[in-house]
Amino acid sequence: QELPEMVLLKFFRSENTPVPARPTPEQLSNLIKTSLHYPESFNHSFHEKSLCLVPVTLLLSNCSQAVVDVMIDLRHKVSPEALEIHGSFTWLGQTQYKLQLKGQEVYSLQLKACFVHTGVYNLGTPRVFAKLADQVTLFETSQQNSMPALIIINNI
Repeated sequence: QELPEMVLLKFFRSENTPVPARPTPEQLSNLIKTSLHYPESFNHSFHEKSLCLVPVTLLLSNCSQAVVDVMIDLRHKVSPEALEIHGSFTWLGQTQYKLQLKGQEVYSLQLKACFVHTGVYNLGTPRVFAKLADQVTLFETSQQNSMPALIIINNI
C-alpha cells in the first residue's frame, strides 16, 4: 500500500493585518500616564505680594493606540490631617478639563498653583479619569496616580 504524499503546510499572516487596539480592563487604569513639571523650589516675597503663583505643566500621555476621552479634576479631596501636614494651596482658573487624546498622543496642560504661605506642598492632587472614546460608559476609569510631587515655597 502506497503512503499518502506529505504536504508541508505554510502558515503566514499578511503584514497589514490590524492588531486589536482595544486595551484589556486591567489596562484601562493605565491608559493615561501623567507627569507634573514644576520648579523643585520657588522663591517669593510674601511681603511684596501676598499670593505666590507658580506655573505647573501637567503632561498627559496616551499609552494606548486607541482614542481616549480624558477628564482632569483639580478640585482637592484632602483630609484635614493631610492639610496639617502639607498645608493647602489652590489651583487657579478652571477646575475641570475634558479632552480627547489620539493614540500615543502627548498633551501639555498649563496650570497655575497659588500659595499664601511658605512651606512644602504636594502638587500631585490632580485626578485624571479616562475611557476609550468609542465606549458608551457612564463613567471613566480613574488613572493610577504618580508619586507625590513636592514643591518648596520660600520667602525672600
